[in-house]
Amino acid sequence: LKEENAALRSKINKLQILSETQADKMRKLEKKLEENKIKEEKEAQDLEAMVQHVEQNLQLMTKRAVKAENSAAKLRQENALLQVQLRNYKAENEALQLGQAGLATAKQNAEVALQHLLKVTTSSRASIRQLLSGAESLQLVTDLLKSIDRISEVSEDGQ
Repeated sequence: LKEENAALRSKINKLQILSETQADKMRKLEKKLEENKIKEEKEAQDLEAMVQHVEQNLQLMTKRAVKAENSAAKLRQENALLQVQLRNYKAENEALQLGQAGLATAKQNAEVALQHLLKVTTSSRASIRQLLSGAESLQLVTDLLKSIDRISEVSEDGQ
């Protein structure tokens, strides 16, 4: 009985150690499971945030695309208007080239430009004369200052 009792106690001890080992493994696995759940929840939240960010970007790109399409439509309309204006201007240009009114206007413009040029030439000649006169006056003042400087040097040497 004692041997059997000792053997049973040994088995009980082994089973208790095994039980504790398995309980430790169980706790570790439960802890790891909890960590994995937390990790998965975080990943899910990150994924959700990323999805929202992508959706916002898609909305912005859609708005930009609509804006670009509207802008392109406006530019097409403006281009059509400019094409019409160009045709009108070409027709007007041809009419002016054929008519004497264009030639008379050009002659009148040339005459006005010639008169302006003559006035500018006359006033520039007067300005040039004034500049030359001023330059001569400045040269006289320079010469006078040089001579005063020489006189002061001579008087300093003489004393």
